[in-house]
Order: sequence, then structure tokens, then C-alpha cells
Amino acid sequence: MFHRADRFFPFPAALALLAVVPLACVEMPGDDPGDIPAYTYRVVNSFPHDPEAFTQGLAFEDGFFYEGTGLRERSSLRQVVPETGAVTRMVTLEDDYFGEGIAIVGDRIIQLTWRSQVGFVYDKRTFERIGQFTYSTEGWGLTYDGERLIMSDGSSSLYFLDPDTFERTGQLQVTGPAGPVTRLNELEYIDGEIYANIWRTDRIARIDPDTGDVRAWVELEGLPAPEDRSGGEDVLNGIACDPAANRLFVTGKLWPRVYEIELVEME
Repeated sequence: MFHRADRFFPFPAALALLAVVPLACVEMPGDDPGDIPAYTYRVVNSFPHDPEAFTQGLAFEDGFFYEGTGLRERSSLRQVVPETGAVTRMVTLEDDYFGEGIAIVGDRIIQLTWRSQVGFVYDKRTFERIGQFTYSTEGWGLTYDGERLIMSDGSSSLYFLDPDTFERTGQLQVTGPAGPVTRLNELEYIDGEIYANIWRTDRIARIDPDTGDVRAWVELEGLPAPEDRSGGEDVLNGIACDPAANRLFVTGKLWPRVYEIELVEME
């Protein structure tokens, strides 16, 4: 099995390594969608995105994107104007940290790191770091359902954390028709479901937060346009929603655009 080996190497060596790894060697979880609903998409709008941003987490609130980026010596937390892509506020992580998923909890932003087993807490308004916490797994994706933080670690498990103490309060195994769905990455909680990017695929799983069952697949093949792909690690990774306006956004690592999409059920 391929183990995110890109992360052991500095950018761009990581991309060079991935370029020589045959895709056939990479396990693609959930290749059999089974007899559950599947959706494709219609692009409603698109917005500029920093093509140097190795997107690990994306959220939308108060008219801004909030984005966590990765790679050692390149990791950051950003506030971004959607219409222009302008970064209006940014803090960088110390060089030995590899930034991962983010979640907004009230007036705080929570950010994971990959293998350091440390998460950081920021004041949402100032981006001042106001706390940190530890966890026992890798950190990949993070979201908030209004009561609990939900965290992925690249396996088929999701973990529930208390948003104040960061203690683990529960665990969920995600399964589809073909069995456990692994490589759960960036997360977003939308209308009572957990949306999860499946790493190194163009697929999002829509997960029942009570049972762990995949309720539906979202197939995003074709994003971004072929001319906007650089190869290697520029994969789908970034889901955000604007519940007030019923808008859904997706992007990926090193993508030049963030896409607002509408889901269309497949026949």
C-alpha cells in the first residue's frame, strides 16, 4: 500500500517522487460505489486560488474562506477573499510542522498537524495562537458539527473530540458497500452529513454521522481542467459550505481555482 510518502520529502521533491509511482500501486478505497446514490456536479462559479497553496483544510464563514495549508516550511493558516483570492490574514507554522485540517468553533479556529500529534488553537479575529492540544493518531481532516469536533487520520475511522478539552469522546468506522472506506481526508459537516474527501481520488463520501454508513458518493472527475493540473499531488482536497446561501465549494492541493458547485444526481 502507498503511504503518503510525499510527505517525507520537501516540496518539490515530493511531487517528483509521486510522478514515478504508478497509480496502480495506490489503493483506491470505495472503487465499487455499490447500490447507493451517486452525484456529479455543475460548476456554478469559480474563484482564484493560490496555486502554491497545498490545501489541507477549507472553511467558509463571514464572507471569507479560511484555509489551512501543508508541507513543511510552507504550512499556514489563511483568511482569503473569495472573489479575488487575496490573502487578508496569514500565520505560518514553525518549519517542522506539517499543517493539516481546520475547523471554526465560534471565535476560534482549530488546526491539526500531520504526524506531530499536536493541534493549534487560534483567535479567529486576530489569528493569535491561544492554545494547543495533543492527540494519539495522525491528523488529516477536521470539521465541527455544532457540538463535536470530527477528525480523520487517513484510515477508515473518524474520531469525535470535545471542542473545549479536545478529549476523544467517540469513534466511528466508515463503511460502504465494499467494506471499510479508507483514506478519509478533509472533512466538512453539511446538513447532517459528514462530507469526506477520499485521498488520491476525485470522490467525496457523504457519511451518516451516527452509523458511519456512506449515504452517497459525489464524483468530481474533471476538476480542475486538465491544463490546470501540474501532476503529482495536486489532488482534490478542500470542502466548504455557506449554509446561509446554500453554496458548496471544493478545491484541491495546488489548484488555481476554488469551485462553487451544485450537486446533480446521476441516473
